[in-house]
Amino acid sequence: MSDETPICSAKGCRAAATWVLAWNNPKLHTPERRKTWLACEEHLEHLSQFLGVRGFLKDVVLFSEWEEPSAP
Repeated sequence: MSDETPICSAKGCRAAATWVLAWNNPKLHTPERRKTWLACEEHLEHLSQFLGVRGFLKDVVLFSEWEEPSAP
């Protein structure tokens, strides 16, 4: 992996990320704001559930298909 290879956001994981989890904490962020976590195949379900039970998860997209939302 190169320095530019995206790495999974799971604690201690150094695997290449293949998924983007877009999320938003409505108590802290405006509705259109999207924070992102990256996930490998192994941690996709765990990270998705962590955000989902809190009502934060907005979208899950393959990293190769992710496009950063453009600023207004």
